[in-house]
Amino acid sequence: MDITKKRIGIIGGGQLGKMMILEAKRLGFYIVTLDPTKDCPSHSISDEHIIAPFNDEKAYYALAKKADVITYEFEHINVSVLEALENTGHLIYPSVKSLKIIQNKLSQKSTLQKNNIPVPRFLPVNSIDDIISLGDKSEFGYPLMLKSALGGYDGKGNYLITGKSQIEEAYNSLGAGKFDLMVEQFVDFEMEISIIATRGIDGKRKVYPPAENKHKNSILDITIAPARIDSTIADNAVKIASGVMEVFEGVGTFCVEMFVTKTGEILINEVAPRPHNSGHFTIEACFANQFENHIRAITGLPLGDTGLISPCVMINLLGDSNGIAELSGLEDAYNDPNIHVHLYGKSTSAIGRKMGHLTAIGDTVEHAHERALRAKEIVKVVSK
Repeated sequence: MDITKKRIGIIGGGQLGKMMILEAKRLGFYIVTLDPTKDCPSHSISDEHIIAPFNDEKAYYALAKKADVITYEFEHINVSVLEALENTGHLIYPSVKSLKIIQNKLSQKSTLQKNNIPVPRFLPVNSIDDIISLGDKSEFGYPLMLKSALGGYDGKGNYLITGKSQIEEAYNSLGAGKFDLMVEQFVDFEMEISIIATRGIDGKRKVYPPAENKHKNSILDITIAPARIDSTIADNAVKIASGVMEVFEGVGTFCVEMFVTKTGEILINEVAPRPHNSGHFTIEACFANQFENHIRAITGLPLGDTGLISPCVMINLLGDSNGIAELSGLEDAYNDPNIHVHLYGKSTSAIGRKMGHLTAIGDTVEHAHERALRAKEIVKVVSK
């Protein structure tokens, strides 16, 4: 393959798109980004940047004319336009078919369930009475999760209902039936893990080791790799993730988020058809990281080794206030040669906004965790 003629279009210019580009440029590809924000993280390293809203149909067609293959860094994009492009011969990976299913949490869970992939119990709901009825049933009961089927991320679009008195508030906060809603069994899990997996155009797969995730305020805080689970659970998780990739016939890098219950059962939480925040550890800790393998997959290159070189802990650097972003502590943190800081280039900070991340390498998970926590105390993203 003559890679000098391979032009990649990326929908979305955030940090995931930026990290895709870093790997793509190393391999010699030409990158066109579609994103509405002029100074988005991807802007400075894109060969071309189409500045347009994500619902602008003309912008999608302009991107398609400039690209040999199109991919995306997040899933809440215009599926109908992508379907039309795919139907006229444009290459889009992961496929629009898989994106359309995954984009809607209700169809995503239904598809997984039909293919014997373990998921929590769930049902669609259309009214307050539907939710009350499920709350009264033993197979659901309280607490239960009310979810918007479309558009949620980092806890947005979810509402944990702990009793009947919260149902009306939850229902109204998620659109009062204007959007598809579902109720899902609340899983009292022992641990949340995720598996990053990549599938090539030829169907060959590479799976990264399970990673352990900890959240604060529904936003990923820390990822620990490898996850502190026994080998039987790890093997089962890898098997399930491989099954998910086959269900969606995914081409590219996917993330499969899972709950490990107190009895060792594994249930799928969500699937993301793209590289994922919880896979950032792969940049320092694996032979070929999740972004490189995504680029390899969508361009038809053989996939790289997903083996773990050393234990690693990743911590997100989140904005703690609103305003112009300012970094402190980088020099002090880099006194430890095993610390790696990634800044996304966002000019403004906001409370809970992902401004960057840091990773720590160690001989053991415990050593890496200690280093990461020390660095987190030093490196701060604040606003002026």
